[in-house]
Amino acid sequence: MAEHAVLTAHDAAEVRMDQAWGSYTPEDHAVWGTLFDRQLRTLKGQVCQEYLDGLSALGIGAEGVPEFDRMNARLRRLTGWEVVAVPGLIPSRPFFQMLANRQFPAGTFIRTQEQLDYLEEPDIFHDVFGHVPLLTDPAYADYMAEYGRIGLEAVERKGVKFLARLNWYTIEFGLIRKPESVQVYGAGICSSFGEARYVVEDPSAHWLGFDLERVLRRGYYIDDFQASYFVIDRFEDLFDVLQGRDWPALYDRMREAPQLSPFEVAPEDRVIRQGTGDYWRAFPQTKAKLK
Repeated sequence: MAEHAVLTAHDAAEVRMDQAWGSYTPEDHAVWGTLFDRQLRTLKGQVCQEYLDGLSALGIGAEGVPEFDRMNARLRRLTGWEVVAVPGLIPSRPFFQMLANRQFPAGTFIRTQEQLDYLEEPDIFHDVFGHVPLLTDPAYADYMAEYGRIGLEAVERKGVKFLARLNWYTIEFGLIRKPESVQVYGAGICSSFGEARYVVEDPSAHWLGFDLERVLRRGYYIDDFQASYFVIDRFEDLFDVLQGRDWPALYDRMREAPQLSPFEVAPEDRVIRQGTGDYWRAFPQTKAKLK
């Protein structure tokens, strides 16, 4: 997320770069293929159909690292979005500028064979395989653009911390309720072998009904699996929840409200699944600062 950036750019144009697709090596393309095949197997029956439809519509497959120009020709026709190459994590202002203009910033480097299971900084596999397919869905695409617009205002109103939590619990680690089951849509799950298996196989985490203020008050750790996930009913609900709010007043209220722990369920939470907490009892809960 933008808050971890070390660059100092203040405008989206300052961070744009060429993907240089021709510089990817056969090994790079092989890593992409390995990651792609493994994630699809892991997510089978667990990821929402809108995500799978997006992979197909954009022609994203296992044959190698996608070429942005080709992928963007399809994406623009569907929802007016495009993927823009950037050098990695970028500052908040250009990040939100891009989203508001329907431009998704994606890093261009890809992890090595030795880094298949974990990478500290998101690479092109996380950014493209994880995030981009859902940008073909009109409702989700509108949510992302509106999130960017509100984010630009949050930079001026010192509300980025709270929008980072909204990003974390929806865009990165969101779940959606479908008739057949609760399914995955967040990019941090879709692109992570460990997190995808954890969501599917481990009953430790809580699944809570989405509530904006509960999300904005709930901290999170960036270096381990989630203790809580929030479940939406429709992508349209994400867009709707951003509308008609006095965001500066909301940020002020959130600053005064007690922070919520990701490990605990409060009476105000709508519990869809009460987690066992077994995974988290095996690790200290103070090893990193809550965001």
